[in-house]
Amino acid sequence: MDTLNRDLRDKLIRVNEEIKAKYNGIASNKEELRDFIKENIGDIYLSKKMKINELKEIEMLGGVTGVDGSTNRIGGSSPHYIEIYQGLAKNTKNKNDPLFLSEIYTPLIPEKSLIQREEEKEVDEKNIKLATIEIEVAIESIKRYKPYAIIMDGGLIRYNIYAGKKWLELVDICEEKDIILVGVIKDIKTSMIGEALKKSYNDISGELYDRELLFGLLEYGEVIEIDEDVNKKEPQGYASAFIRSSLQPMAIGIDIIESQKKYLKEMVRLVLTLTPENSRGVPLWLDIVDKEVKISDDMIKALMERYLDRAIYEKFFVSERDKRS
Repeated sequence: MDTLNRDLRDKLIRVNEEIKAKYNGIASNKEELRDFIKENIGDIYLSKKMKINELKEIEMLGGVTGVDGSTNRIGGSSPHYIEIYQGLAKNTKNKNDPLFLSEIYTPLIPEKSLIQREEEKEVDEKNIKLATIEIEVAIESIKRYKPYAIIMDGGLIRYNIYAGKKWLELVDICEEKDIILVGVIKDIKTSMIGEALKKSYNDISGELYDRELLFGLLEYGEVIEIDEDVNKKEPQGYASAFIRSSLQPMAIGIDIIESQKKYLKEMVRLVLTLTPENSRGVPLWLDIVDKEVKISDDMIKALMERYLDRAIYEKFFVSERDKRS
């Protein structure tokens, strides 16, 4: 065990040194990096929180609907498992009227497993089902709440990739009814700044991600509105920005559909207003939706035990690992 611990320690030290070397000189000079971003990525400006009367006006116009989805799985390897998908839309003006949609999948039902799925196909299938149920609950929320804006949990391009036809239906409805459609990205995965740096400095190699380059770079409330010519999402129909929405040093991302780009600054202000200063940077309303839509292991187990015959549950969905525990 001591040998293993020393081996792990040495490997972790090496990883630490390699990461330091990779970013040495890039993110250390804050002002130089900010100047580079202004010149090559987009304008940096300080946003301001909305005033009470502005928030009241949004509430009068239908409020804000937060949308998120969740999935969980119980059982063993294919086909002996069940997946539960759940989408939740919750409106600020109708706090006590949440809208849930659910779906269940198991390969044991023949009509839902006509093709033997490989492991990588399972991942795609999961993303497709989750994106679809989130879009469906967003569409239903428009009928029920008639909101001023819909804030989706995550980048909007994900919905285009995994549920394109359904996504276009939601976009068409929002454009027709003038409902602002926004995505909030908690964990930025883009590398726009890094790619621009590599084009300008020949000695930079490997991937440089926006998440770490932006860490501590912006002041609280500062925004980078990404230029169209560097925004990889723009050809897909989105305008984007980064914002430091709390006192935490991490930035988050904001997407809006291209046809509603005129609302980007307003939505940045709304996200900033709805995000507590001492939080992890996510709008409080979206955090509430995220917590309420979660399907915990205990919840899925309790549902299975209550609504499935005991013999079916144990025969098909209790894995060998569960039996050991």
